[in-house]
Amino acid sequence: MDKSMAKGLVIGGIATVVLGAGAVTGYRTITTPNSADVLAVRDVMETVITPKESCTDVAVKHQAAVQDDKRLAGSVIGGLAGGLLGNQIGGGKGKTLATVAGVAAGGYAGNQVQKNMQESDVTVTNERRCHTVNEKSQKLVGYDVTYRLSGLEGVVRTSYKPGATLPVKNGAVVVTAPETPAKS
Repeated sequence: MDKSMAKGLVIGGIATVVLGAGAVTGYRTITTPNSADVLAVRDVMETVITPKESCTDVAVKHQAAVQDDKRLAGSVIGGLAGGLLGNQIGGGKGKTLATVAGVAAGGYAGNQVQKNMQESDVTVTNERRCHTVNEKSQKLVGYDVTYRLSGLEGVVRTSYKPGATLPVKNGAVVVTAPETPAKS
């Protein structure tokens, strides 16, 4: 075999290998799917809890300020009235005894009347009462997508709602949102 024939065989062999590899790559490119069929899409929701202040106005009763905490005015007025009434009864030593008893009973009664009046003397004010309540809401966090690729089913989570197909790159489903062209 001469040299030129050997060179021809070597060059021909290399060309065959290169062309064969290119044909296999081309065949794989043609037969590899570039999209997966979407079978179902389910919204994925998350519960969000947001604290919020809730306030209401409440009527509150307070004891009014007392001017005479010993209730002397009621005791004195009651004692005078009781003494006058006691003085109207009997005569002599009985009259004196009735007057003293009237002063004592009237003084006690006047004291108790003033006490009851002071306890029922109240003022009403409105007070704002606040507390924290938790409001619950639902937030969409993504989509669980069931798809079919090359006869096999799978599920992926996407951040966008897909259409009828999902893009496939290098044999895997792409889950990121497709880029939208910039508007001019």
